[in-house]
Amino acid sequence: MHVEPSLLERGRLYAIGDIHGRSDLLDRMAAAISADLAANPVDECLTVTLGDYIDRGPDSRGVIERLTKNPFPTKFTALKGNHELMFETFLRNASFGKQWRKFGGLETLVSYGVPVGSVMLGNDYKQAAEALKAAVPQAHLEFISGLRTSLSVGQYFLCHAGIRPGVPLERQSAEDLLWIREFFLDSRADFGKIVVHGHTPAEKPEVLANRINVDTGAYMTNRLTCVVLGNEPIRFLSATN
Repeated sequence: MHVEPSLLERGRLYAIGDIHGRSDLLDRMAAAISADLAANPVDECLTVTLGDYIDRGPDSRGVIERLTKNPFPTKFTALKGNHELMFETFLRNASFGKQWRKFGGLETLVSYGVPVGSVMLGNDYKQAAEALKAAVPQAHLEFISGLRTSLSVGQYFLCHAGIRPGVPLERQSAEDLLWIREFFLDSRADFGKIVVHGHTPAEKPEVLANRINVDTGAYMTNRLTCVVLGNEPIRFLSATN
């Protein structure tokens, strides 16, 4: 668990929900953060993306390309989502394509120029995996392999999916940080810190006593959400198309 203990004492945190191949909305969110900083300057600032950069939306490649170069006017930390894990799993084990194609993997293959006709029919996963390995730039592979699973900033704990109640934050498993849903979402326990997460789309951002959900289903709603945290009331930025 990486810790940024004093950032919020002197600055601001922007945390962005699931992007899922929407490079257009990512561009608009980067511009919105720039405008927000210009209107509300602070001494120090960090932008965190909460994972699920690929799959489902039309431009997974474009999203990763932008993130490798930090499109934000701030320092930047990228966290890992379950879809990045599935991408890595497919590259290691092509038979996983049978599962991945049901979770938006086809769109990612298309964005990297990999033909998907046979994969749509449940065939030729090995050939598709080899084609994807050849098509993905090394910088993209290094970006995905280097993603953290969690980050602690002041009173907030950031991760993709959530945490397992009753387990100390520093002992959370990668599986729970990337995949957990109901057991976390239904809990009203004090987690020790407020968990900022995505993974489970909601019609609008959710702010509860123990968690903040900023996944507003960008790939299907055309709305990407960012929560703004610091020495000010919680507020949100929205990028729409």
